[in-house]
Parts: sequence; C-alpha cells; structure tokens
Amino acid sequence: MDIRCGIIGLGFMGMTHFEALRSVTGAHVAAIATRDPRKRAGDWSGIQGNFGPRGSATTDLGDIKTYSTAQELLRDPEIDLVQICLPTDQHESATIEALQHGKHVLVEKPIAVELEAAQRMLAAAQTAGRMLMVAHPLPYFPEFHWACEHVTQRRSGKLLGASFRRVIAPPDWGEGFQDFRKLGGWGIDLHIHDNHLIQVLCGQPRGVFSRGRLKEGFIEHVSTQYLFDDPDLTVSCISGGIAAAPLKFAQSFELFCEEGTLQFDAGTYGPDWVVNRPAILLKNSGEIETPPAQENPSWCSAYTLEIQAAVDAIRSQTMPVELDPHSALLALTLCYAEARSIEQGTAVLLEEMSPDIRSLAVTPASNSGQ
Repeated sequence: MDIRCGIIGLGFMGMTHFEALRSVTGAHVAAIATRDPRKRAGDWSGIQGNFGPRGSATTDLGDIKTYSTAQELLRDPEIDLVQICLPTDQHESATIEALQHGKHVLVEKPIAVELEAAQRMLAAAQTAGRMLMVAHPLPYFPEFHWACEHVTQRRSGKLLGASFRRVIAPPDWGEGFQDFRKLGGWGIDLHIHDNHLIQVLCGQPRGVFSRGRLKEGFIEHVSTQYLFDDPDLTVSCISGGIAAAPLKFAQSFELFCEEGTLQFDAGTYGPDWVVNRPAILLKNSGEIETPPAQENPSWCSAYTLEIQAAVDAIRSQTMPVELDPHSALLALTLCYAEARSIEQGTAVLLEEMSPDIRSLAVTPASNSGQ
C-alpha cells in the first residue's frame, strides 16, 4: 500500500513537495493543511519562489483531503508521513506534535534556528519511535547528486580537497527575509546547505576557522576553512547574502580527488541563468567525463528524489545519511561554530559547542556503503 502523505504549509516549498510527489513511487498526497481558504479550493496563483513556476489558479486536488489547521491533519489516522513546509520558527512545534501523533516526519531545512530546538526534535523522534528526516535537497540536485556519487564511491580515488561557494543578493521576492533572528541569518538559511553537503562528502569536521560579517549575531557573509581529523584534507567554503542585486544566486564546487578534479559553476546574471562551468570531471588520464543526461527532468526532480528517499527509508527503516536528523543538527552546529569563530577571531572546535557532539557523528556515505 502507498505511503499516505500529508503536507502542512502551502507556500512555495509546500507546492514543490506536492508537485514532486506526483512522480514518487509508492506514495501519494492524501491531505494538505493550510489556513488559506483559496489554497484549499485549489487557487495557488499567489505562490511563487526563487525557481520553478508560479502556482496555478486551478490546481486539481481531486480527492485530497483539505484541512484548515495542522492539528486536524495530524488527527487523521490515515496519514503515514507528514511533510512540514512551514516557516523555520514553526518547525519544532509542528514536528514534535506530528511525532506525538505517531507520524513519520520529513521537515524542511533547516531543522530549526536554535540548537536546543533541534535537540528536542531528535529526542521526540526517539521517544515516539518514528522516523524524523530533514529535507536538505542539495545532494539530490543533478550536478551535486552526480558529484556525491562520484566522490563517495571513490571513482577517482580519495578526496584530497574541496571548495564550495553559495552566494545571493538580499532577496526581494518573499516575506520574512529581513528578520535575521527568525531566519537564522544567511548562515542558517543559505549556507547550511554547504555545511550539510560537506558532511555527506567528507564526514564530520572537527571544527572551523571562519572570517566574515555578522548581523544581530548571525552570519551575513562567511569564508570558512573546515578542520578534519585528517590534517591533509583541505575544505573551504564562501557563502552569504551581500552580492549585488543582479547576482540573485550563484553556486559552485571544485573537488580534488587522487585521480581527477570535478568542477561546477553556475548562477544568475540579471534575468539569465548562466552556467559558467557545466558539471565536469577532468581525469588525470586526460579523459573528460560529464554527468549522464536526465530523462524528462522537471523543475522539481531533485525534490522527487528526496521524497522518494524518505518513502524508501520508511519502508526499509534505514535512515539515509542525506536525510539523517543528526546530520542536520551537526550542520546547524557548524553554523553556530562559524559565527563564534568570526566573533572570536579563532578556530572553534565542535566539542566546544556541545560536549556530546561526537555521539552525534554521522558516517559519511563514502564509508557506509551507500
């Protein structure tokens, strides 16, 4: 029988989950919850994001149940998996309530703004005996998915070094971006993608040395050198929200392996999406390799892969490292360690942030056989 999914929150990410689920095998949308009566009636024309299409004014909800509150959806005994697509400051309460109702949970990133909130969410999942997964989508986007598979399977030998970049201009396309404390700054809202990805590729850093700009105690812009047990592994990242207006978004990676180098660089220049360097592998042998072409990709294909992984995890009761809530908590911890490093002007070890941080360590995919 299909996993029956309930989506709480119908902003852009809620719509993305809804559309992505159309292509997921073994699951379907059974219910949605939103306070907006127009959305419950299928008028999603007011929904927009920083990629993908606007919502439709005539969304066909068919026999999907619609609820005006999250509590109504959570009381529905036919819902197996709850997908929480609410603003970050509502993640904790909605997640814990869903777990207490016996639901599995896939909550949008970041897991929370406060470390203590994230820890309470993990504790609630353990108490409830249900799976809590955090939707960090970056490893499922085509170029990053290809790179993750390549590095974790050691197709070009051991990873020796890596650099990442993720920058934006201060956004003007949605509400709530000016409240840094509610958002968690660009470190928690944006750069946490990199902190999560670095764990998937490299394992858990011991600490960070960061320079950058803080606003209200949260990261506005950061340049970080990650510290690993392996002193020869060199990993760095630049991220933040201080770019000029035409540079609405830009991302890149460069991964140095024993037998080859992987590169990717793309972003917006004015109204145009420009790929400066398509995803590519340059082998020491002189060969050049590119990712295989996707069959019929859609704007939300990465989210389909992500939700498929969540559905498969529920069936197998095996947590993928990409969705592991411990990895999400560690990514959040790294954000706070970076802010402290900027403030103090010194390296900060993760064990300084939490005495039991080592017990949260997530095995990277390269060492887990995934």
